This record gives sequence, C-alpha cells and structure tokens, in this order.
Amino acid sequence: TMIRLAEQNNKICAITAAMSTGTGLDGFGEKFPDRFFDVGIAEGHALTFAAGLAAHGMRPVCALYSTFLQRAVDQMIHDIALQNLPVTVAIDRAGLVGEDGATHQGAFDFSYLRFIPNFTIMAPADENELQHMLATSLTLSGPVAIRYPRGSGTGIALDAELQPLPVGKGEIKREGKDVFIVAIGNTVYPALEAAQLLASSNISCGVANMRFLKPFDDRLILSLLDSAKRLVVIEENSVLGGLNSAVSELLVGRDVKILKIGLPDSFIEHGHPSILREKYGLTSKKIAEQIRQWMKQGVESTQWKAERR
Repeated sequence: TMIRLAEQNNKICAITAAMSTGTGLDGFGEKFPDRFFDVGIAEGHALTFAAGLAAHGMRPVCALYSTFLQRAVDQMIHDIALQNLPVTVAIDRAGLVGEDGATHQGAFDFSYLRFIPNFTIMAPADENELQHMLATSLTLSGPVAIRYPRGSGTGIALDAELQPLPVGKGEIKREGKDVFIVAIGNTVYPALEAAQLLASSNISCGVANMRFLKPFDDRLILSLLDSAKRLVVIEENSVLGGLNSAVSELLVGRDVKILKIGLPDSFIEHGHPSILREKYGLTSKKIAEQIRQWMKQGVESTQWKAERR
C-alpha cells in the first residue's frame, strides 16, 4: 500500500529506526531509495527528522514498534504535535507481541498517545481497514498515529480502490439488545465471534468497531445506550488511559453498566500471543465467558484481572 500511494504522490516518504525488515519497508526502500530513510536505533531522531520533512512539504510515514515509540514521546509532543505537522506514525507490534519478551509488549501506546493534542489515533480491525486508514492519514493536515499488531493479517480481501474514512467515526458491526461490545483494532473480530457464541445462550449482543480512539465517536457510544444498558469495552492495551478510559469518562454519572476487558495494570510477561490472549481474557471464548458471568452476577463494573485466571 505504501508503494502504491507513493507512486501517486512524490511527497510521500518512509522513515524507520533500524527496523526496515520488521516493519515491511524493505520493498519501499528498493522502489524509492531517495524517499526511504533508516536512521538507525534512534527513535527520537526519526520523529524529529519526520517533523523537519513535514515542515518542508513532505508527507513522512514513520514506522516504529510500539515499545520503542515510548522513547520518543517528547519528540511527538514538541516536534510534531505542537507544530501540528502532517506526520503519520505507523505503530507496529502494538498490543501483545509475545515471544520477543516482556520488553517488547505494546501495552501502553493508546494511553500515552491519547493525551497529546492534535493527534488523530486509529486502529484497524483488519488489513483492508489498515490500507484505508493509511490513505486517510495522508489526506489530513495534522499528525496521525495508526496502531496495528505484529504478524500477518486476517486474510480478508483488499479493496482495489482506497477511500478516505470519515475521521472520528466508528461503525456498528452487529446489532444487539442485551449488551453491546465496544471494540477497537484487533479485538473487533474476537468480539464478533463472542457475540455469535452468546447468541447460542439467548444473549443478544451487538458489536461496535470504534476505528478511532481520537477524535472519539461520542455520538456512537451514546446511541448504543438506546439499545442496551450494558457495555463491554475491549482493547489490547492497558485498561488505564485508552479505550476503556475514554468510554468511562464519557459515561460518568449515566445509568449504564460497564465491563472492562483489556491488559491489566502490570507488565505483561513473555509468552506466545495466543497464550497471553487466553490468559488475559481476549479470545472470543473468554470474552463470551466473562460476559455470561457478568450478566448473571449483575455486577455494575468489573475488570478481568490476570490473577483471577
């Protein structure tokens, strides 16, 4: 997709920090050697360099791993966001990375990005949505962050034509009357599968794909309350500061019950992502199990903690 977009716009360039293979930019570098920059293990410099290019009319896409982006929060704030520069930060390895070790888990990016003014924050449900988000980011006049997990996609067909998405707007993927799951990024498909499992228990479960963490689709969340008074919020990020926090802040004082599902307030250990998702309640079966238990107990608000597994 990057190559395709760069063929149409000679202002598009790519930057990485000693991760050209890991981020999949090798092909771009071969195709456009004059528009590809590997700055070495220097994430802060990568973003400052991107800011400089953007200030001079280029459209840089800076691809970094979530865990290493933490080193460059200062540059995101002062060099990019404060100037409101059109830099796209492609956040690879977001969420559970697993076998690279505890240091590589991408558990915090939603949380530390959400407080930065001017940033638009997106997370695709699949590779098709990702390509549309990338195209969308390059039409915007300010900074954008797109977070996505490690590994191959879902295998879904890719649209031939790239269309900009309506910024700050989510979508209803499935209607429901008893409970609504609010999901984002790679939690959308497990949420849909969980809703199907719940249907066999006569629980009508809807699913919303938020797409954007910022701007946040307040109207969509509030509209869900017309159908159900129970919301389940799911993200592969710490439950502190990300999607769960955004929903909770919006609904303070309202008559709604919320179940929070996400990564706990602790460091995530080494392990295969499938094992970790099972442990932290992020698989479709675990999601359905938690919702059944929650609805049976009638608990107003809860969090599925790792130590309870």
